[in-house]
Amino acid sequence: MRERAPQSNPLLTLRDVEYVRDGVRILDAVSIEMVTAAPIVVIGPNGSGKTTLLRIVMGLLTPTAGTLIRHSTPRGAPARCAIVFQRPTLLRRSVVANLRFALAAAGVPAGQRQTSARALLEQVSLHALAERPARRLSGGEQQRLAVARALARQPELLLLDEPTANLDPAATKAVEDIIRDVSARGTTVMLSTHDLGQARRLAGVVVLLHRGRIVEAGPAASFFDAPRTAEAQRFLAGELLA
Repeated sequence: MRERAPQSNPLLTLRDVEYVRDGVRILDAVSIEMVTAAPIVVIGPNGSGKTTLLRIVMGLLTPTAGTLIRHSTPRGAPARCAIVFQRPTLLRRSVVANLRFALAAAGVPAGQRQTSARALLEQVSLHALAERPARRLSGGEQQRLAVARALARQPELLLLDEPTANLDPAATKAVEDIIRDVSARGTTVMLSTHDLGQARRLAGVVVLLHRGRIVEAGPAASFFDAPRTAEAQRFLAGELLA
């Protein structure tokens, strides 16, 4: 897939976004501006609102209050988004057929789909498994295929919800290598993770959520070296946030 220049203008802005479900406030006054192509890593305890935030950014959920602005990109349209869930659902087809289907859904002309599918398989190191049934892949391989399928949309913003949960270290490294590659090609990546080691390895920007609110956000280096808030200090020390 073609590379694009790193983003210098906002792709998407959230202003005081709230989300309430069944009387429970899941997100509360969340404000984020997505500019950098360096990965944005969302961390926080279970139930802090990480998945809900990604679903709102993707457009799968509508905020109860606040504003979500999708800015125009150089191509003159709002930024394309794609999302990969923790447990992706794959079609009962071969690996390459899964990608051809995704490319068709993305509007890629029929004559270009096979070539584009092969390029995506190369990008996620699954070219040797192109004809294997997708559901016979290992967990890590399935996740890499899910990322390739998302990349078929050529998104400006790629959202990943706990992309390496339950994967072994080798499979985790393979997914992280793809995230670095995607980011280096100019796509903004926003991912949630419970793994502080992964956040340290990948993050350009860190967002710490607790009880649906942003406790602290900023460049990864300053967040990990000198967290400003007591909650961030306790979280990094391995303490439970009540």
